[in-house]
Amino acid sequence: MVSWNSFPLEVIYQVFGWLAFLSWSVAGYPQIILNFRRKSVVGLSLDFEILNFTKHWSYLIYNASLFFSPVIQKQYFQKYGYGQMIPVAANDVAFSTHAVIVNLIILFQIVMFERGSQKFSNYAIAIVVVVWFSAAVCFFIALPTQSWLWLISIFNLIQVVMTFIKYFPQAFMNFLRKSTDGFSIGSILLDFSGGVLNYSQMAVQSIDQGSWVNFYGNIGKVLISLVSIFYDSIFMCQHYVLYRDKKGLAFKSPEEVDQPLIYSSPIDQQIKDSVKSSHQSPAEV
Repeated sequence: MVSWNSFPLEVIYQVFGWLAFLSWSVAGYPQIILNFRRKSVVGLSLDFEILNFTKHWSYLIYNASLFFSPVIQKQYFQKYGYGQMIPVAANDVAFSTHAVIVNLIILFQIVMFERGSQKFSNYAIAIVVVVWFSAAVCFFIALPTQSWLWLISIFNLIQVVMTFIKYFPQAFMNFLRKSTDGFSIGSILLDFSGGVLNYSQMAVQSIDQGSWVNFYGNIGKVLISLVSIFYDSIFMCQHYVLYRDKKGLAFKSPEEVDQPLIYSSPIDQQIKDSVKSSHQSPAEV
């Protein structure tokens, strides 16, 4: 494996990488905490979550395979040159693993907490089914020739496509509700920071190596940074400018729905009984 030319740049690379990991990893928790406090996921797009879950699974497969497999690393060097560095760092694998776990927790909250009228759309379900069916087909195509680098590049492509489309349902829901209530802005701020740090990490590696191969050698990592920054900017604009201090449609818990709208006091009940008695016939008395 190629070594670093500059020790300070190597340190900066590691610092940026782990800060990106920290930002992106912690980014899931504000939404989890918000859901738990409200006992509701109303305002959080369910389509966003299922697409995000698919994205992170694909990214984990890509990162873990390229980072741990000597066979795939050899195929990478044969394609891009033995003078290049593997474009996946330990923090990438750690982030992907953690992201899958966080998304599992949020999906569990979706099942357990109040959802209002929200449900997974047929479009999102169809996309997920097509994605994993296509991945299975690609596996059997790669199997005879052991084209594992090509296969994991498919998973990298999947996560890029998911990154492009996963944010749209949430942005569109915010637009329809004219509110970001129920969608944690804390998660967005951390996600934005992670995108900037992740892109900066790759730039540092390119400066040290005097080559931009790692950018198109791991185009997925580049695009998730840029796409995240783009959509997070939209969410911040919605939260702080367009729909500032605006609440979404209120929801009621099942307990609240079962309760009467107006309660009767004991005095009200006595008056009601007296009126009822005065209208009874003598025979009935």
